[in-house]
Amino acid sequence: MTPQSHFNVVAAVAPDREASLRALLASMNVGPGEVDPYNAVMPFARLERLHFARLVLLDDTTLHDLEVFRLRAPAVPLYLAWMGDCDGPALRLLAEASDRFGDGLRRLLSHCEDFDEEDDLYEWLVAHDAPVSARYVNVVGRTVRQIREEDALRKLLEARVPRGTGEHPVVVCERLRGYVRGEVDAGRLQLTPPAPTPLGWRVADLLDAIVVPLVGLALLPVVVVAAPVFAVLLRLHETSDPEYGPRPDPARVLEMQHMEDRDLTNSFTALGPVKPGWFRLALLKLVLRLLDWSCRHVFARGFLTRVQTIHFARWVFIDGHRRVLFASNYDGSHESYMDDFVNKVGWGLNLVFSNGFGWPRTDWLVVGGARREMAFKHYQRRHQLPTQVWYKAYPGLTLHDLDRNHRIRAGIDAPSMNDRQALAWLKLL
Repeated sequence: MTPQSHFNVVAAVAPDREASLRALLASMNVGPGEVDPYNAVMPFARLERLHFARLVLLDDTTLHDLEVFRLRAPAVPLYLAWMGDCDGPALRLLAEASDRFGDGLRRLLSHCEDFDEEDDLYEWLVAHDAPVSARYVNVVGRTVRQIREEDALRKLLEARVPRGTGEHPVVVCERLRGYVRGEVDAGRLQLTPPAPTPLGWRVADLLDAIVVPLVGLALLPVVVVAAPVFAVLLRLHETSDPEYGPRPDPARVLEMQHMEDRDLTNSFTALGPVKPGWFRLALLKLVLRLLDWSCRHVFARGFLTRVQTIHFARWVFIDGHRRVLFASNYDGSHESYMDDFVNKVGWGLNLVFSNGFGWPRTDWLVVGGARREMAFKHYQRRHQLPTQVWYKAYPGLTLHDLDRNHRIRAGIDAPSMNDRQALAWLKLL
């Protein structure tokens, strides 16, 4: 099994280079929200292990909300973020990108304040790679190669499956399975076996699965003693934290909508400040650590609680933990994505995002908040950022398609099928 990883290269943009950077990013697209996968700057399709990538300007228009409550808005630059999800180590993919996109990357990064043409490209990227605090992968181990090969298998079989012949399902299945084996032997179809799971990743994953619960168990007496103090502090903050949720700017929403629904899958990028004070920051760090553990060991087989439309998601601190960047790739429309969260996992949204400035008021961390639907939708649209460049390695395929294609592949690999299994397999085609 090849595990997936993520990178988040974040760098400040030189103030006098913003306009030319925006023009360069726009040149990478064939239309709003539609990247040219072989564009001249960063031809993402040449990176065979890259699932998703985005280039986005972190232009946070909500920072001045703090001034409404006489809090000083931090002076932060405009950032350029290059974020991606890949098979295998992210550092290896950054090395590949440095080799293959050298000229284009240098042209892009020349718009950043601290980039020098003499810099080692790979070392510069690694130095600006912000660590992920929590991440979600729909199915760990499902590679780009596997997705593409299984989709090719489905197309091959759909073109050959007989319709309405009345043949016995087992006979049809065996003939199709034999045909596939012949195509593989002839080299016309690739069905690559899964790679061995890296030992280091397996050990780290096992240690993480064991250590976090053990630490929680060891700290249980402290937690019990500290619980009343935590409850008091939480309620003091929840009843006094500023809440500010005006309607989003219609022009900005229209700009983002113009980029959405160009594929069956969409991207979502959002940024906002953490509520001031040590309590909220400490609580957010703890929640994200537990979320990361849950996503790694509980929600790694096709669902995040009850939401089954997210390919990848991550939470990243920037500006010395003053702001949180959230990015995801999901199937369906923006509206259905938000409705999924409101209706299925509103309490989970509250756990994390109630520590962000302006979130709809919560009670006891999980009640209210996102359940106030319009207040929540105003909040997320105001903090959403237009994603200037977005790449998907397998356009037109949803998570439902990936699951179906994998079940078709499993039918090819199965030693045999009975009548019921054969009929169910044929229905996938």
